[in-house]
Amino acid sequence: MVYLDNSATTPPCEAARQALLKTLDENWGNPSSRHTLGVDADNLLEYSRSVVARKLMANHDEIVFTSGGTEANNLAVFGTAAARRKGRQIPRIVTCATEHPSVEESAKRLGDIGFEVVFLPVDKYGRVLESQLARAITPNTVLVSLMLVNNETGTFQPVKQVKRYIHAARSNALFHVDAVQAFGKIAVFPGEYDADLLTISAHKIHGVKGAGALYVRKGVTISPRVFGGGQEQKIRPGTENLPAIAAFAAAVEQLPDYREVEKITALRNRLVTGLHAIKAVINSPEDALPYIVNFSLLGQKSEVLLNFLSAREIYVSSGSACKKGLPSHVLKAMNLPQKTLDGAIRVSFSHTNTETDVDTLLVALEEAVTSLYGN
Repeated sequence: MVYLDNSATTPPCEAARQALLKTLDENWGNPSSRHTLGVDADNLLEYSRSVVARKLMANHDEIVFTSGGTEANNLAVFGTAAARRKGRQIPRIVTCATEHPSVEESAKRLGDIGFEVVFLPVDKYGRVLESQLARAITPNTVLVSLMLVNNETGTFQPVKQVKRYIHAARSNALFHVDAVQAFGKIAVFPGEYDADLLTISAHKIHGVKGAGALYVRKGVTISPRVFGGGQEQKIRPGTENLPAIAAFAAAVEQLPDYREVEKITALRNRLVTGLHAIKAVINSPEDALPYIVNFSLLGQKSEVLLNFLSAREIYVSSGSACKKGLPSHVLKAMNLPQKTLDGAIRVSFSHTNTETDVDTLLVALEEAVTSLYGN
């Protein structure tokens, strides 16, 4: 098996699996209970929180555990909107046309209930133009939300400039960064971007599904989306999924050194060279995060190629897993030709991938070109 769909999910690492099983077997108490079992569970919860906080160079009490990236993004968007709407005639939300569906759909919902929502266009590389970003932020802006790395193309957004534009507009808007695709691959520090809110997810870094986190900068207030308990500082009440959270922390502790990106860059270059040889079109920009390569084989539907590869136990994707096969809004926003959209494929690496994985994929693609396209 060659697994190259790591932006959708990653296989749990052994440390995460062991942490999950140990918590289920030995530490299954409710962290909110005050007896010994509960205290032991709470100690594990807070240890896990400290592991995530250290990796982000954040304070322990700035980490709010959620069920994953989608919930954390929803909490950031709706929580800010609810907390900041008062006293503003038409509050504005500024985001991007290529955001993850969890931000895109949340922003659209706010537009339905009276918010002014600006979806910034992108250039041919999928990047927001800073001049347009600066103009879009007004004194009435309550939230700016941008991905650090796009989940379909690996494109970086200019997140380090956002707070400067917010201050220039004399706005007190909060700044949210969706760092799900970047965390664990490159250094991700909320303080470096002056972010107020930042999203990460466990199952993208070899943890298990069911855990994620929202960084909430100390002193920042957002409203909860769920009510009924005092857990997670009342921002995300409800009994925490401690087995998944413990596995999340274990996966964080097992993350490789950030210099691993050099190995992934070599894999990306090997793949791109092979793709050029079969006349594929590369949709990811050259300066994209090397963990993600989006390309198109023109003349055939991507689903046909996915099935061809899957039959050979080679697993890639045609875009965001959350879109479930729908046309990519990311590539559409980049104004790519229809034939490019139709044949788009995303390869996404993990630190566990090898040159053999790349070579196996390239051999299969060459076979596909011959058998599917008759070349």
